[in-house]
Amino acid sequence: MLKIGDFSRLSRISVRMLRHYDEIGLLPPVHIDPDTLYRYYDERQLITAARIAALRDMGFSLSEIGELLPGYGDRSTILRCLHDKQEALRALMRQTEARLRLLDCAMARLRKDDPSMTYDVTLKTFPPRCAATVRRRIPTYDQEGQLWSLLMEETDALPLVPDNPCYCCAVFHDTEFREHDVDVEVQKTVRGTYADTAHVAFRTLPEVTAACALCRGSYVQMDGVTQAVAAWAADNGFALDGPMFFIYHVSPHETDNPDEYITEVCLPVRKA
Repeated sequence: MLKIGDFSRLSRISVRMLRHYDEIGLLPPVHIDPDTLYRYYDERQLITAARIAALRDMGFSLSEIGELLPGYGDRSTILRCLHDKQEALRALMRQTEARLRLLDCAMARLRKDDPSMTYDVTLKTFPPRCAATVRRRIPTYDQEGQLWSLLMEETDALPLVPDNPCYCCAVFHDTEFREHDVDVEVQKTVRGTYADTAHVAFRTLPEVTAACALCRGSYVQMDGVTQAVAAWAADNGFALDGPMFFIYHVSPHETDNPDEYITEVCLPVRKA
């Protein structure tokens, strides 16, 4: 058996942490001397200590590790848990990257002589147009790509003729901002007549008049552009008249560089 100090040295886990692991039942010693209260560990527990250290480095909490250790011999269970943690960390990474882009954008604005961003807003009327559309509820707005994937997969075998100009749009149908379960429709304008597929509906979109502004660069600016368009509409005697939509002129489909994105924010309006 190993004294706690020797076990600490070999496992590279501090004595303080080993005592904590004992208190929460994660790695109890095999024996505690009733007279001296010294803790003693079995050499085979070094394997368990190594597993705990590895799982902590992967981002598992001590409570999660406590649930994992009893079934560590079940390879399929461990693989499933590792995969779930991997996906959770990727989601956290995406969230962190989005926050970093927001910081970059805020810092860029503050470095300008005029810290407020200005956008050229114009009034446009879009005539009736035929479009391939997919409308579904998705978990969050940043998962819009699911709808585009459906549209592309189910129309790939069709001889689609893009309209000129061809508008690739996302329409946000919810009447209020929602954090989850959002109602989004993607549209690609086309020429010709086509049969609907399992998820893609071909329909004629009605004429719409909208206040529009171009956003060049990352999507982190979209809130600011939307607010600027809404303010312009109010200042010029217009009332909002339908769901907001974005036109993707240059999107992640064309470039991996967010600085090259070109998105048109469109708010349908009518004279108040």
